[in-house]
Amino acid sequence: MMGAAEKFQQVRQHTLALIEGLSAEDCCVQAMPDASPAKWHLAHTSWFFETFILARFAPGFQPFDAAYKVLFNSYYQGVGEQYPRPKRGLLTRPALPEVLAYRRHVEHGILQLLQAAPADQALLSLLELGLQHEQQHQELLLTDVKYLLSCNPLAPAWRVDCRASSPETQAMHAPQSAWRSCEGGLQEIGASGAGFCFDNELPRHTVYTAPFAIAATPVSNAQWLAFIEAGGYQEPQYWLAEGWDMLRREGWQAPLYWRRQNSAWQAFTLNGLQTLPLAAPVMHISYFEADAFARWAKARLPSEAEWEIAQAQGVLEHAFDRVWQWTQSSYAPYPGFQIPPGAVGEYNGKFMVNQYVLRGASLATPTGHARATYRNFFPASARWQFAGLRLARDLT
Repeated sequence: MMGAAEKFQQVRQHTLALIEGLSAEDCCVQAMPDASPAKWHLAHTSWFFETFILARFAPGFQPFDAAYKVLFNSYYQGVGEQYPRPKRGLLTRPALPEVLAYRRHVEHGILQLLQAAPADQALLSLLELGLQHEQQHQELLLTDVKYLLSCNPLAPAWRVDCRASSPETQAMHAPQSAWRSCEGGLQEIGASGAGFCFDNELPRHTVYTAPFAIAATPVSNAQWLAFIEAGGYQEPQYWLAEGWDMLRREGWQAPLYWRRQNSAWQAFTLNGLQTLPLAAPVMHISYFEADAFARWAKARLPSEAEWEIAQAQGVLEHAFDRVWQWTQSSYAPYPGFQIPPGAVGEYNGKFMVNQYVLRGASLATPTGHARATYRNFFPASARWQFAGLRLARDLT
């Protein structure tokens, strides 16, 4: 079994591997308010370990730089002020080498603590939370870098040596019209508390569902293209009012990163611009688009309870390896949910409003980070995430 120090080093090294081939300019630019520069992700994940572990456990603790307490605080009001999120791309200082030095400093401090107190359960618990937090930012780093590179008319690849193939273009093998039936009744969902979970996955509780059917695989690009060609983006009857208003305001005609070249469609991927892979799952769609497609297909989105039950019954393919899947469930607390005390308790609970739950994982999710009870969540308008859908239907 991997020790705490070894796991810490492995996660931290993987974050650095994600920026290999990126320039300092690539790492500094913020392409939109919802996306953060890669350099900020590198610093913020280090800030988390410094703020919540080193400041508490390290004897004679001194911050690496007192200004970082504000610059790299994301949203923890209990810790102090935060630099405005939409302006993170203006932080040309500290430069990338200084941020990397900050990472090394924090890593040295954490490893010293683990050597001095290898069995301190409070320390180990916070360390695990910090590692899971960094893995979340590894995925965000990739989604943000992809959006940034998509803004460049040269359509550059994330890495110059990766144009040949991409998980984004890999086909699904199950028939895309296949449906799987699931039993209804009383079922338990949520984390059991054995092993790591975020607070929003608790407590495990009983839900009732009617019998339902769920698609074996996520919706493909070919299926989405049929929706486009049938006028899906021109027919308000399929759309929620807010979604239709956004479609008209933003000029949506296809998923984010789709580009029409003459009569053919291409998609921008982490490997650059490629011919649209028809058998691959559609991704980079908003909740509004997912809901509209489901109405057009005479189906609906599954609830998050249905998604988890179907996964437990073993009927889902590509549950964790390809694309996050929108559900019809609003992001809300489970019955009996309690926000943990202190600043760390700001992690999930305060965001439980005006967002929808996505289930599964994506090609950008770090290995070992996905699990059946994981509750991802984003606003209905979010498109830059690796988000798609699978359909559900009532059986009664």
